[in-house]
Amino acid sequence: MPQRPPGSRPSALRKRGYPGPEALLNERAQHLFRVLVQRYIGSGHPVGSRTLSRDSGLDLSPATVRNVMADLEDLGLLRAPHVSAGRVPTVQGYRFFVDSLLNVAPIDEGELARLRTQLEMKGERDSLMDAATSLISDVTHMAGIVTLPKQERLILRHVEFLALSPERVLVILVVNGSDVQNRVIHLARPYSRELLEQVGNYLNEVCAGKDLLEVRETLLVELKEHRSSLNELMRTAIEMADKAFVKDTGGEESLLVSGQTNLMEYGELADMEKLRHLFEAFREKTELLHILDQCLRAEGLQIFIGEESGFDVLDGCSVIAAPYEREGEVLGVLGVIGPTRMAYDRVIPIVDVTARLLGAALNQHH
Repeated sequence: MPQRPPGSRPSALRKRGYPGPEALLNERAQHLFRVLVQRYIGSGHPVGSRTLSRDSGLDLSPATVRNVMADLEDLGLLRAPHVSAGRVPTVQGYRFFVDSLLNVAPIDEGELARLRTQLEMKGERDSLMDAATSLISDVTHMAGIVTLPKQERLILRHVEFLALSPERVLVILVVNGSDVQNRVIHLARPYSRELLEQVGNYLNEVCAGKDLLEVRETLLVELKEHRSSLNELMRTAIEMADKAFVKDTGGEESLLVSGQTNLMEYGELADMEKLRHLFEAFREKTELLHILDQCLRAEGLQIFIGEESGFDVLDGCSVIAAPYEREGEVLGVLGVIGPTRMAYDRVIPIVDVTARLLGAALNQHH
């Protein structure tokens, strides 16, 4: 039986309760489809019936193969890029291939040793993260992406609010013992110095020793459920906590990207307009972070094929990402972005293993 990649996303048809293609296709049709996808991934050229008949290893005429290909096209698994050309997989076709027909082999021992050695050589966390991004890009010849480890828990020790102007307030946070953070927040209306002092005293009394993000979520729930009965002090305290007790993501530096120019090697991504939009997404990183955030919340390795990412700029791409952990806690995500026509059987285990090795290296340095 083919090994199903962990965490890959089911097709839209299956989520709506329709039977998957494996229930509608006999063994011969599934074999022909697998051979066609593998041939197209390898060559990048649409596959015709004569080629498929020859490569399938089955004693079938091109006419019989054409009939099977027509059935596959009717199911939405194949499409014809040109009127007289052969066929190529659709996004739904790739999804069926990855979920049901793909054989994922263990990573080669030599490649595994190389990955482990490259990561174990790095000492500091920052150099380790840079190495992981470059390594996954070099090995797969695609764009490598790694989110930096999420920030450690911030335990509130003390907070003060100082008015800078009628609608700008300086927040002084003391967290995790003696770490001092200064943040400027912008308010919808001015507050008196006395009220700001009262808010600080209140939050210090009820929140000291607690996680900033947990406190913020608790207070927002309180506001949602009891807004009408809260006094001015409580409402102001919640507004201040909402703006001040936020996670500092570090902006663009929370995501490392390497090897974007590798994507220029793939003909289907070589359109200059498409590349421009894709490189803009790499530079701005917001959309990529949104996708990887979904991987953080999910379980195991995740695969987004084409339009499944939800972002037009990635319609011709696939994203394969896996979480990396330290002492059982998920810290971030490592993955690759490449064309939908990628060697999934090779890339999936590389991403999975590299994420595990990165987690092990972080454990070692912790």
